[in-house]
Amino acid sequence: MTKSWQERAKEKRGSIHALIPHEWRIENPPVEKQVDVTGKYIRQYLTEREIEITETTADEIVKRTITGQWSAIEVTKAFCHRAALAHQLVVHCLHEIFFDAAIADARALDSYYAKHKKPTGPLHGLPISLKDQFHVKDVETTMGYVGWIGTFEGKTGTGKEKVFESEMVRELRNSGAVLYCKTSVPHTLMAGETVNNIIGYTLNPKNRNLSSGGSSGGEGALIGLRGSPVGFGTDIGGSIRIPAAFNGLYGIRPSVGRMPYEGMANSMDGQNSILSVVGPLATSVPSLRLVMKALLAQKPWLHDPLVHELPWRYEQEKEILELTGTIGDASKAGKLSFGVIRSDGLVNPTPPVRRAVEIVVKALENLGHEVIDWKPPSHKPLLDAGIKTWTFDGGADVKGAFALSGEPLSDQIAFYDALEKECSASDIAATNVRLRELKKEYMEYWNSTAEVTSTGRPVDAVVSPLAPFPAARPGMYTYYGYSGFVNVLDYTSVVVPVTNVDKGVDKVDVGYAPIDDVDKRVYESYDPEIYNGAHVSIQLVGRRLQEEKMLAIAEYVGKAVGK
Repeated sequence: MTKSWQERAKEKRGSIHALIPHEWRIENPPVEKQVDVTGKYIRQYLTEREIEITETTADEIVKRTITGQWSAIEVTKAFCHRAALAHQLVVHCLHEIFFDAAIADARALDSYYAKHKKPTGPLHGLPISLKDQFHVKDVETTMGYVGWIGTFEGKTGTGKEKVFESEMVRELRNSGAVLYCKTSVPHTLMAGETVNNIIGYTLNPKNRNLSSGGSSGGEGALIGLRGSPVGFGTDIGGSIRIPAAFNGLYGIRPSVGRMPYEGMANSMDGQNSILSVVGPLATSVPSLRLVMKALLAQKPWLHDPLVHELPWRYEQEKEILELTGTIGDASKAGKLSFGVIRSDGLVNPTPPVRRAVEIVVKALENLGHEVIDWKPPSHKPLLDAGIKTWTFDGGADVKGAFALSGEPLSDQIAFYDALEKECSASDIAATNVRLRELKKEYMEYWNSTAEVTSTGRPVDAVVSPLAPFPAARPGMYTYYGYSGFVNVLDYTSVVVPVTNVDKGVDKVDVGYAPIDDVDKRVYESYDPEIYNGAHVSIQLVGRRLQEEKMLAIAEYVGKAVGK
């Protein structure tokens, strides 16, 4: 008898839990009794040594593993343990567990070091988690679809799931990284909350009344609980930056063609008008820089036809370091010029997000930098064009994936059910022309800011909300404009954690007059009592392919605000 989708999902869910060693299993406290499971709460289940290892940043871990101070196997076991705890506490952040394979890989790395007295690569012994879009040999990829269980992207009999690996997975292994788990996603990947019919809803570990974000929500939750030092997600409308912001992390959305995407699972594969990109999330900027430099050292442009031949450009980074007086003669330092978006005019940010933006603005001004109001062309045409590209196929790809099992769509992506008509080639071409025109218009606005800055240069970066709220309440992510405009323009953007919600400070705007129904829903979703303690972040937006520059600026801003 054919199993129902519910039975298949339950079996898969159980198989994940069964891979957690019995000695690592814990009781998950009710949310109302324990809202925050980070920090002191999760530490109670760990040894002092495990805490030391797992609360060290990726860049600092590597300094110890490449010199033999820490063994790869000890580091890997510590993160496997903490990841298992994280999965049980945030219900749930892991789609795949392959701890045994990771420990075997770590043991091989230690043997290599003992024999050759040198590391295998710049990431030697560093555990790295992966969003469940990456193909890893002998590990399933469901991407949250029940119909993909036991298949290769919904296809049976290929055998590829046993041997096939995404290009970036190969490069990470070559760099010495240890891969040990894959993290949860919303089915379709097209939601800012992480929910699917296999593992349910992934909560925010800092405040379990809230979402961990999406679509790389499992990465955000896992790294937020320090169950991973650094991980990789993808971003087509904010899917790296949203979980980074919601979980108090740094995360970068690179421009298209900077990081390898070859060989990954995806939704709507072949939609090339606005492409999804790969990028890292971590607890520090040096950790992001470490893994990006390691991957570029592998020359991914030789194996991914869409990657630009752009090795790491230290000169971009150096320019910012000199202007901020971080290196060189501090007396000769210049200053940076920032634009600031306080509102996009379509939906206003809630009080904690507004406060975070002002914290950053004041910190920059106190350091002698310049901040001007950002008054670009309206973002609405950008967002309208972007949404159209994500529905070119009339939902055919998504509906086909759900039809494999008969499972229902979650409420977060139920709009796909209403789609019927596929766009014609002429419609797609017209949208692409419109996108090009909008990019050109925005580009020229950015150029024009050289006329109003005191540096004589166009604005170096834009300070902007990443979402109108610190994190979404379950079922209440209704506006993606602050993250989505970046994808449409293909700009580089880095999330920077700034503060936490303080219910005594971040009070509701009494007498607020909403712009429209969407703005009204965002306003009504904010409750200081529910949000108290949640992470609050902003994003720094740079121009296309400015990854080195934007990471340098993000690190500088993070230090300026005490993060």
